[in-house]
Amino acid sequence: MMDSPSTDGLAFAKMHGLGNDFVVIDLRDGAAPPPPGLVRALGDRHRGVGFDQLALIESDGEADLALRFFNPDGSASAACGNATRCIAAREMAARGVGELSVRTGRGILAVEDAGDGLTRVNMGAPIFDWRGIPLAEAMETLELPIEGTPVATGMGNPHCTFFVEDAEAVALEAFGARYEHHPLFPERANVEVVQVLSPDAIRVRVWERGTGITLASGSCSCAAAVAAARRGLTGERVSVHLDGGTLAIDWRADGVWMTGPTAHVFDARLTPEFMAATS
Repeated sequence: MMDSPSTDGLAFAKMHGLGNDFVVIDLRDGAAPPPPGLVRALGDRHRGVGFDQLALIESDGEADLALRFFNPDGSASAACGNATRCIAAREMAARGVGELSVRTGRGILAVEDAGDGLTRVNMGAPIFDWRGIPLAEAMETLELPIEGTPVATGMGNPHCTFFVEDAEAVALEAFGARYEHHPLFPERANVEVVQVLSPDAIRVRVWERGTGITLASGSCSCAAAVAAARRGLTGERVSVHLDGGTLAIDWRADGVWMTGPTAHVFDARLTPEFMAATS
């Protein structure tokens, strides 16, 4: 998929889905994963490359490929829907196929070429049980005992979804940081503020744990759409309007399907000097 790492530096690709951007490193030739210090240095938008998530591609005995994800602070994430779509789109094109199986922390996910430059991924079934999200104690997840009564949802990572009258009016930087670290979420939370536009459209702004404000997020879009449907505010098929563009979410019996565009921006190499200084 990409050039292999060599003594000239570590090869990587830069991709994004609706401005939700990723550094992608292919480890299928047996190269070692980057150490935590290098992950954090790569994520620095001023002194490194910058990303919302780092994705590592690995071989898998059952799926076509496996992905592992990391946030800019070096913490791991089990799910990243937009990165999954971006990597799968390029891999399908390279293989000349229209379907792919991808293992993530959510299990093996099905990905499809949806045509017209769009890629669709099944993000799996949403999790509603407090233990699976996880929350710190037993409670009803449809209305958390937090001001604003948000919804808790698991999509391989924990989500806290608030419904508001005006999403643009929320001071998201302070709001997101506050609820990412709420004591009810022992593994921290992705935070979404959602304004219902119609029975089939919502406006969503995103704060991702370990990252901050992002232009888009696949798992956050899925969690927001599922929360809206559970509350009876929308149907199970909605357009999710994010800062970076629009995703189509379809909550079906077999999981939550997400469809949207992908972009492969460039391929490059990290210099040996950068790697030596930051590993």
